[in-house]
Amino acid sequence: MVQVRVAAAQFECVPGDVEANVEQITELAREARKAGAAVAFGPELCLTGYELEMIATDHGLWTEPDDRRLDPLREVGIAVVVNGVAAGPGGEPQIVSTVFGRDGAVVTTYAKEHLYENEQEVFTAGSGGGRFWLDGVGYSLATCFDNHFPEVTARNAELGCQVHLASSLYGTAGGREERRTVHPAIAKASGMHVVLANHVGVAGPWTGCGGSAVWAPDGSVVAEADETGPQLLVADLEVRMNR
Repeated sequence: MVQVRVAAAQFECVPGDVEANVEQITELAREARKAGAAVAFGPELCLTGYELEMIATDHGLWTEPDDRRLDPLREVGIAVVVNGVAAGPGGEPQIVSTVFGRDGAVVTTYAKEHLYENEQEVFTAGSGGGRFWLDGVGYSLATCFDNHFPEVTARNAELGCQVHLASSLYGTAGGREERRTVHPAIAKASGMHVVLANHVGVAGPWTGCGGSAVWAPDGSVVAEADETGPQLLVADLEVRMNR
């Protein structure tokens, strides 16, 4: 067994302002580095806010991994997972998580596979992928509605991932119950630790309910943020190394 420290960044995005959101994420990621975390990550569409109409009409909100606006994230010194919008293989927008390593290089990207309701009018879905390794630990990636499809997390667990990172937007209505039930079920079914980074405050048409949290493989809560505002949730996970 080894211990890994993971940080989930919970905050309220500035609508349609990539630079301002990068500044927020970078500040929280630096705090995570000072706390000794190996990985920090944020909610769904944390680079832009959950602003589908803006994203559909303003291609300036799309970011590629080499976008200069993301330079501060490359310079943090730990692995950072950031979710935004990028052009897919056909040039249409996708909801994409980009993973930067400690040295700032791109480790991998993952495009959301399961689009929720009106997301289908703006984005194209990805297919497969969604994992990376750091210091021998496998990290699984999924974006919000992806977590409602067991095959996504099962695939990554079968490939040796031990920690699942869920970048999400759950609101203050039914999202509270989904947040509470979906993720411990993933943990128990997959045998992975599950870490949720959620929005808090206004997020497009929703109000994020916060409650970023960590669940152990048995589904029990390891750590949990509240709904009061921006927070960095840092947790130590005991991970069984793969042979």
